[in-house]
Amino acid sequence: MDQPTLYAEPGASWWPLLWGPVFALLGFGVEALTGVVRPLLWLVVAVALFLPTALWVQGRRKVYGVRLTPVALHQGREEVPVRDIAAVAGVEPRSGAKVLGGGWALPRGTEPVPVKLADGTVVMGWARDADALRAAVTRLLDRP
Repeated sequence: MDQPTLYAEPGASWWPLLWGPVFALLGFGVEALTGVVRPLLWLVVAVALFLPTALWVQGRRKVYGVRLTPVALHQGREEVPVRDIAAVAGVEPRSGAKVLGGGWALPRGTEPVPVKLADGTVVMGWARDADALRAAVTRLLDRP
């Protein structure tokens, strides 16, 4: 069953997919100015640059995406059930705390969101807008 999304960060945008086609279009334009035009070559260049970029963007969206639903907090490839979260407000980060999502450290460009679990352990969540994620989780935990 699909749950409504209460907070989301995609991990990466799709705009880098334009790099290959724009580069190929510029190359085609330069060739058109010089007289010799090979449109098939530039089409192959556009596709050759587009495909690995699409894989890169899709991978970043899976590994660095953040999503909060009424049932779980998804941090990259890891999922923490909301019933296992005790608090996020006022939780102090602990040295050596496990980073959610499977990485060794917080993803670059993100801020820490310490999460206290029901068993008392503290794990390190993360988000680009840590305050917004913390507020969304707190609202969810405060529901009756």
